[in-house]
Amino acid sequence: MTNDKQPTTNNQQPTTNNKLAIFITYLDGGGVERVLVNLAYGFVERGLSVDLVVAKAEGAFLSLMPPEVRVVDLASKRLLLSIPGLIKYLQENQPQALLSAMENINVVALLSRRLAGVSTRSVVSVHNTLSQESQRTTQLSKRLAPYLARWFYPWADAVVTVSQGAAQDLLDLGLSSESLQVIYNPVVTPNLSQKAIEPIGHPWFKPGSPPVILAVGRLEAQKDFPTLIKAFAQVRQQCAAKLLILGEGQDRPALEALVQELGLESDIALPGFVYNPYAYMAKAAVFVLSSIFEGLPTVLIEAMAGGTPIVATDCKSGPAEILEQGKYGKLVPVGDIQAMAKAIASTLEQPQDVLLLQQRAADFSLDKAVSQYLQVLQI
Repeated sequence: MTNDKQPTTNNQQPTTNNKLAIFITYLDGGGVERVLVNLAYGFVERGLSVDLVVAKAEGAFLSLMPPEVRVVDLASKRLLLSIPGLIKYLQENQPQALLSAMENINVVALLSRRLAGVSTRSVVSVHNTLSQESQRTTQLSKRLAPYLARWFYPWADAVVTVSQGAAQDLLDLGLSSESLQVIYNPVVTPNLSQKAIEPIGHPWFKPGSPPVILAVGRLEAQKDFPTLIKAFAQVRQQCAAKLLILGEGQDRPALEALVQELGLESDIALPGFVYNPYAYMAKAAVFVLSSIFEGLPTVLIEAMAGGTPIVATDCKSGPAEILEQGKYGKLVPVGDIQAMAKAIASTLEQPQDVLLLQQRAADFSLDKAVSQYLQVLQI
């Protein structure tokens, strides 16, 4: 990719005014990025012309974007430095709507739209509970997120949250309910079931092997994998089992040190990021979400779509909403090692009904989410 300050694209096709632009910093391998990839496929299938505008064209999910999506690389080293390029893009292309996701990105999108002086409809999406995130981080940008939301989000034509809990959080921060719209994440896609049956080479899934407990997420404080690892240590004392945590992040050294401290190197593996976690989910005995807070954890829905039994923390927000207060999986208090260990052991003995889980997961389909987004985007 070029490193100049002018926006570059992966082709030279002319743009049209009847266009949707999606703006994000880059397409790293996180849950929000996966949501945007799924939405892009849904928009393309509906016949929309879609531009993916990125501050920098990099990230594990960039190659997963539909080929029909035009990638516009603003070639910026930092998000704030992408503002001039985004302004230029908006003025030259004037898309009908601009969709952004995540706190700082939303602020940059709203500021750029206003400075560009265009009539593009701006829709921002919120994938976390901002108040919870701001209280549990040392990053200045995230600590400021609730204040920036109160200041900038009124500039948006619509604010989409991914759960009722995340919407209530914004209301508690002082935002008006008039612009708020709850749209569940587009998790269940037509190709998800096909990906779920793909083979995996990990030796722990061979026939006759002990049951595998699975978790998926960035290796960072929000996901609270130390609690899961300590809970697994208790489960391991009761029965033979393995714990697999898929994902990458800054907490890897600390997590590996904890595994070593507990003497569980042969029973816990952290293989890193994988492109197809669905195949692992469908073959796991239990899927565990140990997060301290969430917006709407898509991994829970993905696991349910594969028929995998669930154990999740009852964090703000999302798990209780997805699981309907425990109807579709066990909910445990945040940070409670013993409760999590007990729930995992109980689920191994008496797993939830596969068909029931898959029926609930269908409520989070791509088709339903795309229809709702198109209404909000007014396209």
